[in-house]
Amino acid sequence: QVRLEESGGGSAQAGGSLRLSCLVSGLSGRRSSMAWFRQAPGKEREGVAYIDSLASTGYTDSVKGRFSISKDNAKNTLILQMNSLNPEDTAMYFCAAERRSLGSWFSSQVYKYWGQGTQVTVSS
Repeated sequence: QVRLEESGGGSAQAGGSLRLSCLVSGLSGRRSSMAWFRQAPGKEREGVAYIDSLASTGYTDSVKGRFSISKDNAKNTLILQMNSLNPEDTAMYFCAAERRSLGSWFSSQVYKYWGQGTQVTVSS
């Protein structure tokens, strides 16, 4: 059984940093394409960053230069380092794994497995 468990969310001041982790079980994170999504109240879930099986990465424009996605293969964990946070980053953050279809890396429709989410709140 595949399980994704996010942690590391919380509150931060604008300009601050948070580090999210997603512990993967039942699946080789190293071989899987994985991504971080976020969803703010009343908004669609949006793709934030992805990393493929070759460790190539991509970011949505609003987080480029501020967020960094990586894998800790020894711990089978996906990481999102978030710097220079601003209030617009406030959302529930979800990790996703395994592309089940072709399509945009930032589309929630293409990922098979999801975590329950961790809340990030940034105050000004």
